[in-house]
Amino acid sequence: MRGSPRKLLNNAVGRNPRRSLRAVRWVFPLWVILGCFAAGVSMVGQSQPAPVVGSPETISPAPLVTPDGQQTGSISGTVVDPSGAVIANVKVSLAAQGLTANRETFSDADGQFIFSQVAPGPYQISFIAAGFAPSQQSGTLHPGENYVVPQTALVVASANVALEVTESPAQIAEDEVKIEEKQRVLGIIPNFYVTYLPHAVPLTPRLKFQLAWKSILNPYTFGITGGIAGIEQAENTFSGYGQGTQGYAKRYGAAYGDLVTGTFIGGAILPSLLKQDPRYFYKGTGSKKSRLLYAIAMSVVCKGDNGHWQLDYSGIIGGLAAGGISNLYYPEQNRNGVSLTFENALIGIAGGAAGNILQEFVVRRFTPHAPPLDTGKP
Repeated sequence: MRGSPRKLLNNAVGRNPRRSLRAVRWVFPLWVILGCFAAGVSMVGQSQPAPVVGSPETISPAPLVTPDGQQTGSISGTVVDPSGAVIANVKVSLAAQGLTANRETFSDADGQFIFSQVAPGPYQISFIAAGFAPSQQSGTLHPGENYVVPQTALVVASANVALEVTESPAQIAEDEVKIEEKQRVLGIIPNFYVTYLPHAVPLTPRLKFQLAWKSILNPYTFGITGGIAGIEQAENTFSGYGQGTQGYAKRYGAAYGDLVTGTFIGGAILPSLLKQDPRYFYKGTGSKKSRLLYAIAMSVVCKGDNGHWQLDYSGIIGGLAAGGISNLYYPEQNRNGVSLTFENALIGIAGGAAGNILQEFVVRRFTPHAPPLDTGKP
């Protein structure tokens, strides 16, 4: 169950089939309104021109301001051989947050290189030169920073040794999650379960549980749970709970219990055991048709920690399991059968597909801290 719209729907449904139809009725229209608002903005707004990137890059244009208000920066450095002599014509490749393809340049006669107008976030630089072993350096660029990479000394290929000054995959993943935890639609609604990095590093089990904790303990989560309980109280849903303060407290506890079990089972426990990524991987490129089909497919497909696409066992089984667990604490007269659980699971998948479509075409522009997509050609 990935993506902010889908997470919002899941928060309302709590992965519980009892809530599916009502949640679609009152939660999903919020995203329809958001979509209409986005269409109006796109008609009257002015799009920001994408930075023009040359190859090789020999100058440093003025920094840009990203849509979320963060200033771009630059990454530069010098490449030398083991003796300290500069090396010209070294192919330098940059993989960074928001890039759809690596940017490339070559070191000049003084062994220097520069990448300008780089969006803040994790990055990785690779060095390739004839006669030398490949080398890499990684780190995180901060907003407005003009970062100078420590002098890179390439090792001759015959030595069969490659010098790598790089962060571990786990550290890179942690840096990426820190960015995701700042993503909020309209600055309020958590948008943690989406990544705008095409080749995002797989999450460690600790990070999967961290995202789950951040999601269920978010103030917005408590607010929407209260709204769900209030609507159920007004409609006398789950009549076995009764009315009054005690009835509302029971409905609130049940709604929050649904959310906790659904989030942890489908977003942390099963993804850790089955080695699957619970996030929605934003596509953002290609034709509208290809992006539409991709968003729909992501309602039942996810990316494994091995980088391969696979059936989303975590989300599907997690939703069914959460619905079954809820029978332990709902009033006996309000418990549903197995057939209805599966029926509403299909409704949940359809709602997830609709949420993914909004995530792919609408939500990003309303997420202030979403990293910009770099459209510069390598």
